[in-house]
Amino acid sequence: MERTIMTGSVPPRLPLDWIAAALRRERARVGLSLSELAKRAGIAKSTLSQLEAASGNPSMETIWALAVALGVPFSALVEPPVPAVRVIRSGEGPAVRSEQADYVATLLSASPPGVRRDIYDILLEPGTVRDSEPHIPGTVEHLVVSTGKVKAGPHGESVELGPGDYMSYRGDVPHAYEALEPGSRFVLVMQHL
Repeated sequence: MERTIMTGSVPPRLPLDWIAAALRRERARVGLSLSELAKRAGIAKSTLSQLEAASGNPSMETIWALAVALGVPFSALVEPPVPAVRVIRSGEGPAVRSEQADYVATLLSASPPGVRRDIYDILLEPGTVRDSEPHIPGTVEHLVVSTGKVKAGPHGESVELGPGDYMSYRGDVPHAYEALEPGSRFVLVMQHL
């Protein structure tokens, strides 16, 4: 089993070979050219070409844009092959850092075939808001705060949450996450219909 060992709180970069293989697979599945997928995702064709060649250092926003353009969950592009028994220790796993905020998402579990849900461990620090564009239609997010305090939800409907608090909301509309205390952490379950 391949693991991403982290020094500090996140690895310096994503496992690009997983992303490259997933991009090529999903682009072929939907029958899009490099140019067309880049256009739909709003990124440069050269950026997409580099990602498919397993080079570069994509941001969370770039991967999300590609996932939406391909009509797949984010996890479809970053999830490694899964062995029969899988353990992800705290501080390990495929982690993605946001360019917009001090926000790190670690994919804990992607949806198995026939089930469409992903589970993330999110570490968020105060200072900036992590805005999220709408995900694929029908997405519902479930959030449980484990430590700290977080303000989250759709724009205009965000709620402050503390340890143990749960909320769910539509993820296919613009929404945001904001840490109100240092070291805020929550589990995010994305349900895709």
